[in-house]
Amino acid sequence: MTRLVCQMAMLFAVGAAAAWPQPARAQFDVLRRLAGSTDPVKQIVYFKVKGALAETPVNMPPLFGNEPPISLKGLIERFKQARLDPSVVAVVVDLQHAELGLAQLQEVQAEMRKFAAVDKPVFVHADSLSTVTYAASTGATQISIVPTGDLWLTGLYGATPYLRGTLDKIGCVPDMLQMGDYKSAGEILTRTGPSDESKEMTDWLLDSLYEGLVKVISDGRSIPPEKVRGLIDNGPYSADDALAAGLIDFVQHRQEFMASIKKRYGEGVKVVSDYAEEDPFKLPMDNPFAIFELLTKLFNPSPKVYTEPSVAIVFVEGTIQPGAAEPSPFGPASGAFSTTIRRALDKAADDNSVKAVVLRVDSPGGSALASEIILDASKRVAKKKPLVVSMGNVAGSGGYYVACGAKTIFADPNTITASIGVVGGKIVTTGMWNKLGVNWYEVGRGEMSGILSTAEPFSDAERKKIRHYMEEVYGVFKGHVTAARGDRLKKPIDKIAGGRVFTGAQALELGLVDKLGGLDDAIKFAASEARLGEYDIRVIPEPPSLFDLFMPTHDEEEVGIRATTLRLADRPEIQAMLAAVAATDPMRFRAMVRTLQRVELLHTENVLLMMPLELVVR
Repeated sequence: MTRLVCQMAMLFAVGAAAAWPQPARAQFDVLRRLAGSTDPVKQIVYFKVKGALAETPVNMPPLFGNEPPISLKGLIERFKQARLDPSVVAVVVDLQHAELGLAQLQEVQAEMRKFAAVDKPVFVHADSLSTVTYAASTGATQISIVPTGDLWLTGLYGATPYLRGTLDKIGCVPDMLQMGDYKSAGEILTRTGPSDESKEMTDWLLDSLYEGLVKVISDGRSIPPEKVRGLIDNGPYSADDALAAGLIDFVQHRQEFMASIKKRYGEGVKVVSDYAEEDPFKLPMDNPFAIFELLTKLFNPSPKVYTEPSVAIVFVEGTIQPGAAEPSPFGPASGAFSTTIRRALDKAADDNSVKAVVLRVDSPGGSALASEIILDASKRVAKKKPLVVSMGNVAGSGGYYVACGAKTIFADPNTITASIGVVGGKIVTTGMWNKLGVNWYEVGRGEMSGILSTAEPFSDAERKKIRHYMEEVYGVFKGHVTAARGDRLKKPIDKIAGGRVFTGAQALELGLVDKLGGLDDAIKFAASEARLGEYDIRVIPEPPSLFDLFMPTHDEEEVGIRATTLRLADRPEIQAMLAAVAATDPMRFRAMVRTLQRVELLHTENVLLMMPLELVVR
């Protein structure tokens, strides 16, 4: 163990040293120097969101210079603290390098708008803004862009990858089945473009998402919706053109922006770039032995004890898969693992200090079996205490399935949800092996022994058996929905199911969700249902620490399942092949990786509850 600590000390020192420089924050050092050496009372808080905004909080050190992502929950909590802090007089938000989902942008915008209630201005200053980051920025009191900067307000553009051409090139043949005309998840493997039903569904989705975007901008900037549509159609804009159109408030360099704040609040104001950060890995620059003190804490952690009433948040984020999550120093485990989530829900149900639970879902679905395990665990929670579901960017198929245990479901207007249907099948790889010169000799005993074989398509008898199983799963899925939603459904279930996908706003009209709102709204509602006044908010399970990475588990259930769970998208050879694609078109690359995860799941489970499309929205 001593040797391990020493090795980790070296690794951690390298990572920490790489993480110390903060060039973006250095832009505000001028204000700090102007503020003098005394400790001012007034604070201006600077929040920077860079990259993707995670759902599940991360508690990992920045090894090798990799900064852990900011979580939506953490950002909302820091916004709230700044809003209620009497020493904070204003907030600066930097979103220009943020990658927000369409539901997340609404939650960020709504949180910024809340500052108006306490008469605290929110400033957004950027070199450039996209459609999504601009929409989120409209929650600010003032938006400014540097001269020669730009505003890429161009609307929403979606793209869905279809892999049939790729499979043909490598000699693979997809053999897929689906329950519901709109359950077109298999089409990304079987077709080179969408079916008529898929086109129809994509159109109604994009229409609703676009109207939601227009409303966000209209409300934030007090511009009539029709005018917003015209402004979008005339984009993109230079900074000067954006100012003339009333889309932003100022065109100014960062130095001018900083000078205007200094003039407004005086030289005694303090600009704080790490406000309310709970960073256990931040090392004081003046203590050369701090690294060793920190490692002592990391490898001898004190368990947290909770006694005060709390609302627990359990996250279902990513593709739903069987088994348990495995922490890694290079980032959180990718996917929502049924064993991990089931145990978290059981812990929340049994913990007397937890008075209510919010199940936060941001998932396109995945394994039918894993979805059922999570749903069953959520029902056990609901029998003991209030359970509320909060839907993020996506809560479709298996992501909606797991929500059926809650009495109340929140969704953002731009959440993509429903997709009540089933898809199944396999990919026949014989042609690929023939191209590689590999021949297989297969033997079997039993009429259905080759049903999962990738050597040839389903026989008529095998197809009938698979379809019968899918019909059973589909029936169970619809049964869960009708039992959970009851007379709140505005149409017969078969008019809502069939794989149809809706936005949160459309789902509310259909009775598939109960309220429009974000994570904070769901937490407050859960607390009110539990009749809580003061309460803590905790995440279950707690984000894994560095200590957890090196402590082996002795759980036979987990080990058995992990052995059958592949990580196709993480394999070195796949990463090497797609490295050029990732650098050239990162958004489409990420969509491709998520699509590959679906293909991977087909090798372990031939019946899936997956969203019918992987939509890249710009």
